[in-house]
Amino acid sequence: MSTTNGTTFLTGVIEGFYGTPWNPAERADLLDHAPGWGFNTYLHGPKDDLHHRALWREPYGRAHAETLGRFIRSCAEGGIRFIYALGPGLDIRYAHRGDVEAILRRFSQLMDLGCRDFCLLFDDIPDVMYPEDRERWASFASAHAGVANEVFRWVQSRNPGGRFLFCPTPYCGRMASRQLGGPDYLATVGRELDAQIDIFWTGPEIVSEEISVAHIRELARLIRRKPLLWDNLHANDYDGHRFFCGPYSGRSPELRSELSGILTNPNTEYPLNRVAFETLGAFVRCEGAWDSRAAYLESLRSWLPGFASVGKPIELPDLVLLMDCFYLPYGLGPEAKELFRLAVDLMPRDPSGWGQAGERLRTGVARLRELCVRLTELRDRSLFSAMGRRIWELREELDLLERYWAWHSDPARKGQPFASDFHQPRTYRGSMAANLQRLWVQRDDGALVPRSPADPEFATAQLFFR
Repeated sequence: MSTTNGTTFLTGVIEGFYGTPWNPAERADLLDHAPGWGFNTYLHGPKDDLHHRALWREPYGRAHAETLGRFIRSCAEGGIRFIYALGPGLDIRYAHRGDVEAILRRFSQLMDLGCRDFCLLFDDIPDVMYPEDRERWASFASAHAGVANEVFRWVQSRNPGGRFLFCPTPYCGRMASRQLGGPDYLATVGRELDAQIDIFWTGPEIVSEEISVAHIRELARLIRRKPLLWDNLHANDYDGHRFFCGPYSGRSPELRSELSGILTNPNTEYPLNRVAFETLGAFVRCEGAWDSRAAYLESLRSWLPGFASVGKPIELPDLVLLMDCFYLPYGLGPEAKELFRLAVDLMPRDPSGWGQAGERLRTGVARLRELCVRLTELRDRSLFSAMGRRIWELREELDLLERYWAWHSDPARKGQPFASDFHQPRTYRGSMAANLQRLWVQRDDGALVPRSPADPEFATAQLFFR
């Protein structure tokens, strides 16, 4: 697929998350499947690779370089564009010649390994400049554009025709509206950055539920080019309790003609990205309307053999229910949503009066709980390891529901407070992070409000002082 100006439309994967980088076997598996998904691009920029950010001035050691070189060659053989990304923004001195030359040395090392396409990332960095930087550059944006332009020209002199990408400091609408990076950052970059350099964007938010054509057109006018979508829809590095196996959605096919490409920054755990990859590829290739739910079901159908078990087989309806529980950041899938709706409606009532709705709830909870247990018997242990802790957490909550219903159905316990021998204070939902979470209430408008000391959740957090 090409954009209207003839430039190749980039479709593929960004390994750009915070977390353990994928291993060579996982990257090889990605290359094996990429052509079938319609992918043509892989961007290498894992945040927790020390040489990507913290040690960006230091060259790769021999072993690391050889591993990268083998993968770069494999990408070329498979028709996949390998883009190398560097994130020097944590401590770069923009006016210091030595720092610019450090970028050139790193890119030179990658060129020697066969890399042709590059990217500079200035995301998630402090928007501060050294005094000598301010003497040379009028603004933070001008410093970024100036360094990127110099590196781009150097790369083009050695490797004409290679693609060059740039991630701005404000990379979503909310960041731009709050003037992250300084006033008029995007307008300045759009004006000063070489027109051949692609600019990344994530949409209205870092993780955007929806991205409209109007939103992208407005941005394109500001940055003077079609943006390249860095899509965090399936990213889960910000929430260790979840992974996302729902379909590519919230974007219309008309969006494709307004972009220079779509790259997904997905789940940290490689084995959990089958639906994210397949449905993105289907979206880019689709003609007419986009039915995300149909694409999701088709993807689960093709993934089902990967859930082969030594015990009772996992069937497609089981897989749909499970993945509806781990759908997308802003919502559950339909089957999980219906089960949760029943729980919300019925939990305040006495279980003896639940009727048929209660039977549906009990049956659904028991089915899902049993499925969580059966998943421990998956033959693909890497797949189970990737989801195991989150699946077991779900099973614990389902188990608690069943214990609650059994307690309240026992006449001998009528009027007694419910408790579980398996969910004790300071062990159930413990940890520093969980207790910090208890200190806040988030309103529908996004505002965070401190809990009142009278709130039971606040009191629970105080148990940890004892």
